[in-house]
Amino acid sequence: MDQWVRGPIGMGAHLRVTRPGCRTALVVVPTMAAGTRLLDLVPLLETDHRVQILFTVPHDTDSWYGVEEFVRAQHGLVLPWHQAIQHRFDLVLTASHRHLAELRGPILLVSHGAGALKSYRFSRKAGATAAPATGLDRELLTYRGRILPSVLALGTEAERDAVRDLCPEVLSRVDVTGDICLDRMRASAFRRQQYRDRLGVGSDQHLVTISSTWSTDSVFGQLPKLGRAVCDALASNRYAVAAVLHPLVWTVHGKRQVAAWFSSCVRAGLLLIPPDAGWQATMIASDWVIGDHGSTTAYAAAIGCPVTVAAHPGDALREGSLGDLVRREAPGLRHDQPLVDQVGRAVEARDQVAAAVSAAITSRPDGAAAALRKAMYRLMELSEPREPAEPAVLPAPVPWQSGA
Repeated sequence: MDQWVRGPIGMGAHLRVTRPGCRTALVVVPTMAAGTRLLDLVPLLETDHRVQILFTVPHDTDSWYGVEEFVRAQHGLVLPWHQAIQHRFDLVLTASHRHLAELRGPILLVSHGAGALKSYRFSRKAGATAAPATGLDRELLTYRGRILPSVLALGTEAERDAVRDLCPEVLSRVDVTGDICLDRMRASAFRRQQYRDRLGVGSDQHLVTISSTWSTDSVFGQLPKLGRAVCDALASNRYAVAAVLHPLVWTVHGKRQVAAWFSSCVRAGLLLIPPDAGWQATMIASDWVIGDHGSTTAYAAAIGCPVTVAAHPGDALREGSLGDLVRREAPGLRHDQPLVDQVGRAVEARDQVAAAVSAAITSRPDGAAAALRKAMYRLMELSEPREPAEPAVLPAPVPWQSGA
């Protein structure tokens, strides 16, 4: 039987609450990747005594493993989906196009990764006969002629230009806010040494991180033994090795299976970073990232970490996309050369890669917190707090422990 949570909304709420008259903000988490991005925004609201944050996980005919567990681990008030869609909220925060038409209240839509424009030429869900897709197409942003987001928060002016071409009726809803994830990473750079200490990286060691998105053309999809190969190739007294995998790798295959696949690497010293336990901080702590076309590699490049590309989907990348930019600007991994000899190429290219990739991610460096908070309070019809809006400092990473 479907049950309802006796929370701060709905019939009789005035008899239950301790803080009356709060604006309600619903955080919609269909995937762990979307939830991780929305947790960048929540700190901009949740300390305000006039605002009540609530979470929900959409339920349909299928679901993603581990998402409910991830949301409940945040210790917020979680509403069942069937209850959430029966209530109108003062603000709806989402980082996914899914279920937008079912939600009630002004929607702020942000990207769940680096950039709103997809790196793939085609949607992987649409099949072989698909037309090119970008992530900012009309079928994603409208429903039966209704514009879905009240505010479409984008990272760059180039993305605004794409909306003008692809779905001009949404242009008036666009707000170029910059990228809150990149800003959090930049604002947390002063804690680099603390992150390294938490990971157990010695003062005389270099941290090499393997960064993999999901899908068969990712680093882990194409090179499943790369983690062990890197551990074996680099002297442990001089190097520490970590691995960051896209949340969907863990979600689709399950934590136990992923941990088992990496068990020999972990025994060899590899630091396996769970998807909800500090990938951003690990990138800040890193001295070299071996990655692919995914967002985590792009963010590492954008903060100035030397990057080497070990895998990519080839012609499936959309020309001019962020993934294509990283592929073109960063050196590729050479399997015919010793690994230690390739660090220098990544270091030499670092500044050029960082400038190009950061510009492709944000047109408002260090401005996302202020812009996003302004948009959220406008939608809630509340005055902003007097304190400056600042990105929350990232917590320290927590590597996977055997038996966890």
